[in-house]
Parts: sequence; structure tokens; C-alpha cells
Amino acid sequence: MFTIIGITGRVGGLTAGALLAAGKKVRGIVRDKARAAHWAKQGVELLQGNPDDIAVLTGAFRGSEGVFVMVPPYFAPAPGYPETKSVVASIRAALVAAKPKKVVCLSSVGAQHPHGLGLITQSHILEQELRTLPFATAFIRPAWFLENYQWDVQPAQERGEIDMFLNPDRSIPMVATQDIGELAAKTLQQEWNGSRILELEGPEKYSPAAAAAAFSRLLGRPVTGRPIPRSEWHRLFVQSGTAEDRTAPRIEMLDGFNSGWIDFEGDGAERFKGKATLEEVIKSLIAKNSAPA
Repeated sequence: MFTIIGITGRVGGLTAGALLAAGKKVRGIVRDKARAAHWAKQGVELLQGNPDDIAVLTGAFRGSEGVFVMVPPYFAPAPGYPETKSVVASIRAALVAAKPKKVVCLSSVGAQHPHGLGLITQSHILEQELRTLPFATAFIRPAWFLENYQWDVQPAQERGEIDMFLNPDRSIPMVATQDIGELAAKTLQQEWNGSRILELEGPEKYSPAAAAAAFSRLLGRPVTGRPIPRSEWHRLFVQSGTAEDRTAPRIEMLDGFNSGWIDFEGDGAERFKGKATLEEVIKSLIAKNSAPA
């Protein structure tokens, strides 16, 4: 039995799906069983509870061959990241009590740094708290998610333009969530001792300019990129719904990618390459956006 935190999310769901395809039994922790009914139909055991409920987590982890851990993404966290610290503390307490054989955690590129990460600080907190567990642990550090381009599909279709917060011509490691889920499921089925760092990127690096070109090819119309000046970021994030005092982590993260500070650690890490390309992912995002509701 493998237990999945975040089974209703993209990476957790893909991890669960890969395990089921391999003939493994899966248990998922969900806030609302009704919203996860499709997993129950596939034979997944569902336990209802919040990600900071130690009792529920302990029960779910106990007897597990392996546990997949991720923390809910807080895109506008309070100063000091109290939300993530609370969830991670609960997960750690439950793991110590339940003693599963192994733990695989979703972390992030750059999580080795103690500062200058912005939103990725949440992954650093996760690693720092769980890497001292007294059993096998693995931290998957994926590159920038290719699925982040989902927010550009509608503007590309309607205006022939996408906004660029990252340096337009600078190629950085990116990866598809499908490849993350497959690596997580594969790792859960392995045996090892101690702590591992697994760095994952796609088959090649990509730039925002390359994304605009891919949109152009797939939509059959010119799609250009509009670089957004840094001086405009705060205003635009507030305009899109982020509180005035909560935009700093997102800005710091973008600064980290643009400066090259947020990158893979390299030394001592295992390196993996996914299969899905930028164009394949954007094609799937366009198809999803165009599908009937």
C-alpha cells in the first residue's frame, strides 16, 4: 500500500495513477471524499482529513510501504510561511509515529538555498524538516513546471500575445508534471537507505520566447511575447487578486529564476530527464482549454 498526499492535485494524481497502472494499492488523503469519487471507483482507499491533522495522517501512513508527501501550494503566504511550517510539522509528527518504510517528497529546483527563493522557500522548509527522518527519504526537485503555461493559453488564443515575467530569451530547465508523477511512482517502488536528492528536468531547456513560438505553430497564428517590466509586477499581482502585502514571495521567486540563483544543486544529486516536450505540453493545454465544458 502506498499513501498519497495531494491525490486530487496534478502531481499527486499522476503519481497515484502511475502506481495503479503498476498494479499497486493506493491510499489517498482528501479533504472531501465526494470530490475524489473517481479515485474510489479505481480502487483507491480514501481517508478524509486536512493536511495538518496529525491523527488522520498517522493512520494513513501506518502500514504504508511508501508515502508521497507534498504541501499545499500557498501562492500568497503570510510572512514567515506559517501555513507551510504548520503543515510540515504535522506531517513530520505523523511520519515519526507511523514509521513507513520510505518517503518521497515533492520539492523544487533551488530548494537547497536557505534564502532568495520566494515561494520556493516552502520546499526548503519541507526538506529541512524531513531530511532527518530515521528512514529512507527522497526529495524530487523538479524544474519550472511546463504546465505553468496554462495561464497563457487564453491570451494567446484571444490576443495573440503572452505575458513574460521571465527573461524572454533565457532558457531554463522546465519539466512536465507527467514526468514528475512517473518519477515519484518509480522512486516509491525502489529500495534505498538514507536521504536522496533527485533533480528532474525536461528533454531540453526552454525560454519564454520558445513558448511563444510554440503557441504560434500550434494555433496557426502569430503569437508574440510581451515582457512585463519588474516595476509593474506588484501592481499586476494585486490586480489579479493577491493582497498588497503578499506579492513579495512571488516577486523574489521570479528574481531568483531570472538571475540564475534558482537552479539545480548538482553535486551529490541524482539527475533525471523527462520525456515530454514544451510543444507537447502546450498542445495538451490548448486542447483542454478548447474542450466543451
